[in-house]
Amino acid sequence: MSAILTVSLIGSSAAWAIHVGDLVRVKGAEQSKLMGMGLVVGLNRTGDGGKFLPAMKPLARVIRHFIDERTIASDLKDAKNVAIVMIDAMTPAAGVREGDRIDVHVSTLGSAKSIQGGRLMLMPMTGPLPNSPVYAYASGPVTIEDDDIPTTGVIHGGATLVADIRSQFMDDRGQITLVLKNANATFQTAALIASTINAELNPNGPQVAMAVDQKNVVVHIPESERANATPYIAEILRTNLSVGFIETGSRVRINEKTGTIVMTGDVEISPVAIMHGGLTITMDSPESQAPLAEKQNTVGIDTNRRGGAKLASLITAFNQLKVSIDDRIAIIKEIHRTGKLHADLVFE
Repeated sequence: MSAILTVSLIGSSAAWAIHVGDLVRVKGAEQSKLMGMGLVVGLNRTGDGGKFLPAMKPLARVIRHFIDERTIASDLKDAKNVAIVMIDAMTPAAGVREGDRIDVHVSTLGSAKSIQGGRLMLMPMTGPLPNSPVYAYASGPVTIEDDDIPTTGVIHGGATLVADIRSQFMDDRGQITLVLKNANATFQTAALIASTINAELNPNGPQVAMAVDQKNVVVHIPESERANATPYIAEILRTNLSVGFIETGSRVRINEKTGTIVMTGDVEISPVAIMHGGLTITMDSPESQAPLAEKQNTVGIDTNRRGGAKLASLITAFNQLKVSIDDRIAIIKEIHRTGKLHADLVFE
């Protein structure tokens, strides 16, 4: 490997603070998916043609307001300039209003080899549930984003909304649910968020926030705020949390391609002896407060003096012994495999 990049994010300080909104999303204020089927025309003999005629017929019946089924059955039976496609689009988490335009992704369903140069005929888009109403109409020229996959593409701004899709974040009881992001979903963090909201927004009154579990915190919006709840919710999301008290769980994330190691500062390693490529590292030397590199490439570490160590100390030992990034990753893998690395190990 020509270049080695090792990044360690270690430790935290209670003086630092982040917003509640950095750790959660508001349930109901998320993206929505629109779907549909359609025809891409104008292809240079790379379409479905008659081979996919059985699927084109039912499609024509669905969209008979736009395409004459008899045209599909006769004029296009031997044509290669048409492809049947699936179309989908994601609406923004903040919702959309009538007249807004969003990108449409197009994927072939039949035997078409490419939709390069094609144009999607005007097609309706609905929600994913059965009997969903039409929310948008899509059409336009298809752009191939990956030349190696010419059967998929995108139409930038290809769907025009004909109905509003608005966030529904408050239930009939005046409650919202804060959903913790996966990386932060612990009982400790959920409880911290609830207690901080109660202390900041209603210090002298009844509790307005409750941690239901490690993933969800329910907040009761005061009745006086419900008619215009947006400022109150914004205040909730702006509430500061002390970073030093947030439990995110011990994690080590490794990108073998770039040689990057990212970890939390609380990753523990149980007593273990490491012998790899001529070097020896022992994790059971309580008399040593810091890694000590010796001539025979041996180092003992136990910064907590209890028969174990932080992974951060092992990284320090790696640096002292000038261990290559490939060897570092191999050692961390083996420690995890033996159950001595007390953290989630994630590879990118």
